[in-house]
Amino acid sequence: MTLEKLLTRLNYTVVQGSINTEISDVIYDSRKVIKDCVFVCLIGSAVDSHKFAQEAVDKGAAAVIISRDIPVNGAAVIKVDDTRKALAFMSAEYFGNPADTLKTIGITGTKGKTTTASMIHSILEKGGIKTGIIGTLGIIIGDKHIKTANTTPESYEIQRAMRQMIDEGCKCCVMEASSLGIKWHRTDGFIFDYGIFTNFSRDHIGGAEHPTMEDYLHCKSLLFRQCTTGIVNIDDDAYQKMLADHTCKVETYGCGDTAELRAKDAKLLSRPGYLGVHFTLEGRLNCGIDVAIPGMFTVHNALAAIAVCLHFGVTQQQIFEGLNEVKVKGRVESVNVPGNYTLLIDYAHNAVSMENILTTLREYSPNRLITLFGAGGNRPRDRRFEMGEISGRLSDLSVVTEDNSRFEDVNDIIADIKVGLEKTDGKYIAIPDRTDAIRYCIENAQDGDIIVLAGKGHEDYQDKNGKKTHYDEREVIAGILGEM
Repeated sequence: MTLEKLLTRLNYTVVQGSINTEISDVIYDSRKVIKDCVFVCLIGSAVDSHKFAQEAVDKGAAAVIISRDIPVNGAAVIKVDDTRKALAFMSAEYFGNPADTLKTIGITGTKGKTTTASMIHSILEKGGIKTGIIGTLGIIIGDKHIKTANTTPESYEIQRAMRQMIDEGCKCCVMEASSLGIKWHRTDGFIFDYGIFTNFSRDHIGGAEHPTMEDYLHCKSLLFRQCTTGIVNIDDDAYQKMLADHTCKVETYGCGDTAELRAKDAKLLSRPGYLGVHFTLEGRLNCGIDVAIPGMFTVHNALAAIAVCLHFGVTQQQIFEGLNEVKVKGRVESVNVPGNYTLLIDYAHNAVSMENILTTLREYSPNRLITLFGAGGNRPRDRRFEMGEISGRLSDLSVVTEDNSRFEDVNDIIADIKVGLEKTDGKYIAIPDRTDAIRYCIENAQDGDIIVLAGKGHEDYQDKNGKKTHYDEREVIAGILGEM
């Protein structure tokens, strides 16, 4: 593909060389440069890769994309206003503009993106529409699971993933569009068919993220200038600001009478191995819905998923089955066990997330709420005190164990957690080995208990003594049950 073709939808200036140069790939990491590629100089919070431009040429790059003037010898040099935006459009061209073939759904919001994406995936798959996911859990295409460094990966990875989805027979791509992903132009280069807004609250403020709440909200709102149809949670106070200067058709969902798709009479559902919610759906579809994810916040996520899936011609039964069977890996994920208790895996790994999940589970009035958790090594000790206090206050029993102790002694971490636990009346037991701790919970489970294994979630490793080893709690549970 020629450089000129890659630059088709960009405004640019040819500083030197020819745009008829044949290009082998689009590269933005100087360590991955190959012969005849084009190297895009990105400016990050810590590194400005303009300083690697000549090195990239010396390694074989045939062209360089810059946004500030630098000396480069031996290659074509193209100047643009923003190299991140250029990378997105060039990547889309390189992979044949896959979004023109796929139906694309972008989800933004402070919370609920991962859960909503999984719900949409579950419903569409029930409807026979093969769907890929890009988000917190990585890139998911059928049985393939590709890990990513960010919720919304770099634009090149997004475009490559969408092309792979097409090659694997997918008809739809569901993507978590984080505020930073939007801000740094990772989602540029195409227009989403559907954009979803879940909710808005304080997050990602300071450092290399957003300087203010206003900037955080503004970046999220840009999704609705980059989609054809916007589907928004009308119950959230920020929804009108989210639609500021929008260019899309708007649909609404919520629990109030003014929403186009409404949930009424929501209530909790509880039986051994199943925690969820039930509500009556009104508006564009009228029926009862059961969702296999606990917590009243699940209602809004389910409404968002239903609202977009109705555009795909799925049936009422397929919606019901998709939500009634949905699982989100590592997010209050239920694991099948033979007893009359409920065993969950959740990613909660700090005080705020632990308080949220334990408060939610308390609403189900368990016989006992048992929380197994640890704390990360080489991290602020205050977090451990806080986690201990939260679990001691909200759990009937805390089982304190290891969780990515890194270069610290797990017993020192447990001692810090105990400081918080001792501020409460909560019962606790310390079992340093995580597998032994899980075995203890299973062997001592009583009818009606809810046991939550907190901290690991979707992770499949333990980080200990500077070495990561494979560790998947689902496999550990299966092994323990097999022994029993």
